[in-house]
Amino acid sequence: MSFACEITGKKRLKGNRVSHANNKSIHFQRPNIRDKKIFVPELGLNAVLRVSSAGLRTIDKHGGLARFILSQDEAKLSPKLKRLRKLLASK
Repeated sequence: MSFACEITGKKRLKGNRVSHANNKSIHFQRPNIRDKKIFVPELGLNAVLRVSSAGLRTIDKHGGLARFILSQDEAKLSPKLKRLRKLLASK
């Protein structure tokens, strides 16, 4: 299971934890990603996406998942969103 948002593309960040003695150990910061079921009224079905909280705000800003998918370039979308885009384009 990857820690990447399907909407914004946010991934985990790599850094170091530095102790008082200046010892460095690798540390990862993961985005706030959740499996979210989003209803698409144009298709009448639910889409299950791995979305960050920032991705949910982006969807709301565009006025829904269908409008967001159609406004984006197809090369930037995840494979799951590309399939949804084809379904929306055919309707």
